[in-house]
Amino acid sequence: MISTSKILFPAVFIVLAGFLFSCESNFKDVQKINVSTYAPIGEADTINLKYTDSGKVKAILVSPKMLDFSNAAFPYTEFPKGIDVTLYDNGEKKSFVRSDYAITYKGTDIIDLQGDVKITSEDGKILETTQLYYDQKREWFFTEKKCKLTLGPGNEFYTKGFDASRDFKDINGQVFFGEGQANDF
Repeated sequence: MISTSKILFPAVFIVLAGFLFSCESNFKDVQKINVSTYAPIGEADTINLKYTDSGKVKAILVSPKMLDFSNAAFPYTEFPKGIDVTLYDNGEKKSFVRSDYAITYKGTDIIDLQGDVKITSEDGKILETTQLYYDQKREWFFTEKKCKLTLGPGNEFYTKGFDASRDFKDINGQVFFGEGQANDF
């Protein structure tokens, strides 16, 4: 004779096992409830910003996309599709800045330009590199990356590490090599 407990125990075990294995683990979904998505506070397409000081245009920035992260702990503005900037000095001479990507940090006034970075002065001087920083307060460019500096036909120089004033009147490099006249600096 088979006892009821011998039949009941395996049946209860099978039902309990079925319940345990049929429940899905949604622990990751529960974790996501309190996590907010890191997103920009503002977003703009096809922008054309003009910066003026005392009624004079100092800079014009054109970009296909701008993301504003001023809500971050360290606020910044990102230009993921690049920028074209025209800088004007006090004599209204222009410098042109182009890069594939840019990010500006509000607390430091430093702009980080990346990708194909090219700066051209109105008098034809050209700087090309893969990353360049611009200090807006000091109006100074600097990098530790390799650079190509063209000062005119036949005056091409290369350097690793470079800094210069916005108008390229003051230029410093760690090691220059190339062809041209040193007094063209």
